[in-house]
Formats: sequence, structure tokens, C-alpha cells
Amino acid sequence: MHLSPDEIIFWQYGFVKLNATIVYTWGLLLVLTVGAKLITCQLSTSLQRSRWQNFLEIIVTGIVQQIAEVGLRHPKNYLGFLGTLFLFIAAANLCTVIPGYEPPTGSLSTTVALALCVFVAVPWFGIENQGLRGYLKTFLEPTWIMLPFNIISELSRTLALAVRLFGNMMSGAMIIAILLTITPFLFPIVMTLLGLLTGMVQAYIFSILAAVYIAAALGDRKRKTPSPPLPAAKT
Repeated sequence: MHLSPDEIIFWQYGFVKLNATIVYTWGLLLVLTVGAKLITCQLSTSLQRSRWQNFLEIIVTGIVQQIAEVGLRHPKNYLGFLGTLFLFIAAANLCTVIPGYEPPTGSLSTTVALALCVFVAVPWFGIENQGLRGYLKTFLEPTWIMLPFNIISELSRTLALAVRLFGNMMSGAMIIAILLTITPFLFPIVMTLLGLLTGMVQAYIFSILAAVYIAAALGDRKRKTPSPPLPAAKT
């Protein structure tokens, strides 16, 4: 039983190692890239569309609606980043039905990398929306005394994202591996199906939390427009 796909070494030369995390991550990225290219190469605007295009539109529309419900005013601006996060984590977990495959999200290095992507994206979108000065001013709200606490919050939630995803994925894999050794095969199959559902939930939660953090960085701090003056009383 492997606690992490990092322990599976396919090739090693000195201190350079090619482990399962790297192989499965890049393999998954290749599959997603080729799949996206094949699905989008023949998009149609007519009434008759392929099943793949209908399926793609359902996924994209669902992601856009979820982003909008979080509170981001222009959800399509964040579709590329948040949609990619969701699809990568979801595909990584769904592929666990393949014999010999271990999800790269079971490695702390992968979850840290995903969390760092969110850590970089939050100020990126915040600065893009409010400008550098406007974004930095948010760390002083509601008063300058909150500056160290706001900085700690930025760092701690990144760590929390990584540990949350890693812990949930690793614990699920360990439970299934233990059950395979002490129980018949029927129950572990049920647990595997439950693990697939859990993986989809984790992909959803990770993406929604990323959207929430971005929305918090933007504030979505809507600038209040001054209310129109009251009409003068008639004499």
C-alpha cells in the first residue's frame, strides 16, 4: 500500500526521479488537452449539434452558473482558471477506475501546486480588477491594525486548501486499500464508487473555495454610485 504516488518510482538517475505523480499528472494534462482539442475542433452554431458539444455546453454552462452564484460579476472572465481547476481535479479522481492508476491529487506536492495556483490567481484578479493600489488597500481594511492578520489569512488559506484536498484524497485511498486486504471484494467496490463521488465533491469544493477567495479579493467591492438628489419641494 502506497501512502502517496510519490513513492512509485518509474525511472531514476542520481537524485532525478520520475515518479507516478509526475507521470500521471502530465499524462492527465495530455489527455485533457487532446480531448478539449477534439471536442472543440468542430463546434457548430446550428440547431443540430453533436453529443460531445452538448455535453461540453452543459459543463461550461454549469461552471459559469456556479461562479456567478459565488458573487463574481463577470463569471466568464474566471471560467478558464476555475474551470480548469475543476476539470483537472475531477478527471484525476474519476480515472481511479483504471487499474494501476493512482490520482496525483493524492500527493501533497500536487495539492500544494494547485493551492499555489489559487494563491497567485487571487492577487492577479484582484489587481486586474482594482489596480495595484486598490488591491493593497484591502489589506488595511477596516483599519491598518488588521494588516498582519490579513496577510496571515492569505497564507493560511493557501495551506488549508492544500491540506484539505490532500487529506481527503489520501484518506479515501487508504481506506479502500485497507478494505481490500481485510474484506471481500464487493464492499471495496462500493467504497470505490463512493470514492469517485467524494472525488467529484472535492473538485467542486476546491473550485468553489477558489472562486470565493477571488471574490473576496475583488471585494466584489461594488463601488456605490451616488444616489440621485431628491427633488426640490414645490412651494
